[in-house]
Amino acid sequence: MTRGSLHRDPTGIVDTTRHYLRDLIYGANDGIITTFAVVAGVTGGSLSSHAVLIVGVANLLADGLSMGVGNYLSIRAHEGVRAMQCLPEEEARPARHGAATMAAFAAAGSLPLVPYLFGFSGMPAFVAATTLTLLALFAVGALRAVVTGDRWWVAGLEMLALGAVVAASAYGAGAVVGRIVGRTA
Repeated sequence: MTRGSLHRDPTGIVDTTRHYLRDLIYGANDGIITTFAVVAGVTGGSLSSHAVLIVGVANLLADGLSMGVGNYLSIRAHEGVRAMQCLPEEEARPARHGAATMAAFAAAGSLPLVPYLFGFSGMPAFVAATTLTLLALFAVGALRAVVTGDRWWVAGLEMLALGAVVAASAYGAGAVVGRIVGRTA
């Protein structure tokens, strides 16, 4: 029995963006937040700017790849369940979704590292990284509205607010752990 396919390849930039929107938002949000968590945690723990770059770039590579692979495997598992239920295929190209997630993670996730890449350090670098992170969160949320029809400022504020809560938690965790282990820069 053939199960058929509901999948259709997108055409044009808007259709393609809508098709991969979930992957792009998921990757960009996680990239911005987890890289900022590294920046905030290292800063809160009073470690050096070199530590920010080392851990931040390692995070971009490892976590970005992990996110892409995780998305690919998730879609494959979902399609496997659908096949067992004799339901039509929904997504024929899970690798493309994984690649979209990974690319969005790396692109957006690199933003909190920009001040450190340009040689800034200490609190000025952290303030610049925080500003870039908050602007990026708002921008990704607002851009989402271009293809969803949501109000751009509402979508931007939603992503900004949720990201700010996570970012503040990361900084606080780094500060607490830094005090516990007694590390100083």
